[in-house]
Order: sequence, then C-alpha cells, then structure tokens
Amino acid sequence: MNAADFRRLALSLEGAEEGSHFGAADFRVGGRIFATLAAVKQGYGNLMITPEQQAAFVAEAPEIFVPIPGGWGRNGATHVVLAKASEDVLLGALRTAWKLRVEKNQKSKPKRAGAKPAAAQERTKRNKR
Repeated sequence: MNAADFRRLALSLEGAEEGSHFGAADFRVGGRIFATLAAVKQGYGNLMITPEQQAAFVAEAPEIFVPIPGGWGRNGATHVVLAKASEDVLLGALRTAWKLRVEKNQKSKPKRAGAKPAAAQERTKRNKR
C-alpha cells in the first residue's frame, strides 16, 4: 500500500472528506479527523483510535501498527506502515478509526434539534432577567 491507496480507501468510507491539517492531508467525517497522512514521508499513514484498539492492532500485527511517539500515541494515535499493510488490513483499520469518529460525533450532538449547550442556555437566562 502507499499514500494513494490510503487516500482512496479513506475516502471510500461513507461521508469521508479530505482536508488539510498543518499542511498534511487528513480525512474527516462530520468535520472531525479520523486519519491523516502527516507522516507519509516516513512511510506511514496515521489512525486516530483508542488506546485499547491500538493495543489490539499492535499485538496482532506489530510490523504494521506502531504507536505514534509521545502523548498522541498514548492517546491511541497509531502509525500504519503502508508498505507492509494489505488492502484488507488497511481498510479494516481505517474503518475502525472512521467508526470511532462517527460514534464520537453522534455522542457530541445535542439530544434534540435546536437544543442549546448549557452555557448558552445560562446566558439566555441571564439576558432575560
């Protein structure tokens, strides 16, 4: 696999769009990043997954999945060694990151249409006084 394959597979996921973050290609769903090509010059694609998902991927295929160094990696950000990943493995990993982002997006939406965040509701109350 290579960067073009990563891009093609990421964009094949429902609602996925390509953007840019600090000059690197990123892939978003609902406006939020689930994968990037920030380390493509080193031969990596990056996934934004949970630390638990990262541990499972690394345990299963340590030659393909590598935690990103530092805090990002401790929070689940994971390199994918593109040259060693098959299309099925890469698509499955991208789908995992995409699904996690979709689920997080759904949790962060207001419960009902037109609902205001708590801070906005409090400002409205103060302004009516």
